[in-house]
Amino acid sequence: MNEAIDTITAERPRRGPGIKRRWMLNSLSIVFIVLLAAVIAVSTFVSGYYYSNMRTSLEQSAKSTAQVFSDYYTSNYSTYYASAKSYVENFSERNRLELQFLSSTGRLNFSSSGLLAGSDPGTQDIATALSSGETSSWSGRDPETGERIMAVSCPITLANGQPVGLVRYVSSLSKVDARVITFVLGAIAIGAVIVAFVVASNRFFIRSIVNPVREINDFAKQITKGSYGAQIDAKFDDEIGELCDTINEMSAEISKTEKMKNDFIASVSHELRTPLTVIAGWAETIMYMDDPEEMKSGVETILKEARRLTSLVEELLVFTSIDGGRMKLHMEQMDAAAEFEEVMFVYRDTLKAQNIQLEYSCGEDIPEITGDAERLKQVFYNILDNAAKHGGSGGRITTSVTCNGSEILIRVRDYGAGIPAADLPYVKQKFYKGASSTRGSGIGLAVANEIVELHGGSLDIDSNEGEGTAVTIRLPLSMEADMKKRK
Repeated sequence: MNEAIDTITAERPRRGPGIKRRWMLNSLSIVFIVLLAAVIAVSTFVSGYYYSNMRTSLEQSAKSTAQVFSDYYTSNYSTYYASAKSYVENFSERNRLELQFLSSTGRLNFSSSGLLAGSDPGTQDIATALSSGETSSWSGRDPETGERIMAVSCPITLANGQPVGLVRYVSSLSKVDARVITFVLGAIAIGAVIVAFVVASNRFFIRSIVNPVREINDFAKQITKGSYGAQIDAKFDDEIGELCDTINEMSAEISKTEKMKNDFIASVSHELRTPLTVIAGWAETIMYMDDPEEMKSGVETILKEARRLTSLVEELLVFTSIDGGRMKLHMEQMDAAAEFEEVMFVYRDTLKAQNIQLEYSCGEDIPEITGDAERLKQVFYNILDNAAKHGGSGGRITTSVTCNGSEILIRVRDYGAGIPAADLPYVKQKFYKGASSTRGSGIGLAVANEIVELHGGSLDIDSNEGEGTAVTIRLPLSMEADMKKRK
């Protein structure tokens, strides 16, 4: 078994990134994407809010100024020109905004910032306002200074409806940009704090998961190297603790199975060695015998031990075929009562030689069933043999065959020492022999149970210490109906 485990370990593929790395990568990727999307969304909203408010404020100022000029200062061009010059010279918000008046061709007439008259700003808001006659806005870099600005232009008309020029308000975007950048940096800083918190919490969480898993993995490696039955301390009450309990149960089961396997090997070795020794001894003795009676007795002993060997080998072959899933039954209509009676007839002399009385009763009109006669006879032999070996001290074995309408019940009861209560739940497990010192391989009942279950039936064992053991074989009259019922 250890060699097989070493081979599997050697062929195990190389592991990828550990849980810690995968967890951090996956969780941080999700958090980073969410935070990045949140920062972009918030930044877009904030910048849009500030720029929209500024644009609205400039448009209101431009429209208000244009309306004042249209109502009071546009009776003629001279009045408009003089009023525009005076309005610029007395503009009180020159420290915050720049006020401009432009001609109908887009040339600068007056500017609160002192720009030379006749220059052409050349921005899109001017061209759009002149062509559409509507208020227009634009933001970008000033062609003269390179500074980021926002400009709003609104047409002004004379009293007769003739376009006379534009009023234009210009504001620097430096303060707004600074506010937006500050807000974005604040959002990024908050995101960085969140990421740091996620990293710290993940590291703590991963440590609480990975470290116990690593301990469990190391412990499991010890089991694979042969430390069967070792137990790991379950320090947690969660899934990790449940995993520890499961591994402890697995370790205990492996230890138990390993012990049963070793006992089985020792038992089978003894079961094989004993008849072989007897056969070899008698064969060697017969070579020098002259008395026909003694020779006959020796040959009978050799035949008896050879049959024991054959029975054991057959039992082992059946067990390996069942354990490997290769057992095939030859199903046909059969008389289970007749097959059981045949087994008892063959076994009667053996029981008589052991001073064991065999009693048998059979119900009337026992119907036939679908089954494998040879395999079921093997089950009957095994049950009778167990009754003789373990219950022969009672001096009596009673058997019966009855039918309850849906299944045939074959019952074998001995009056021996019985099975200890601690061993009773495990007697049908392979390799299990319990505290019994009686000869046997420890697989007979396991094989019998498997054969009966393959027929859709069950093998029930009831026993009380000091009172004997009763084995009941239940075989369904209709195997198909029983299978449907089980499903």
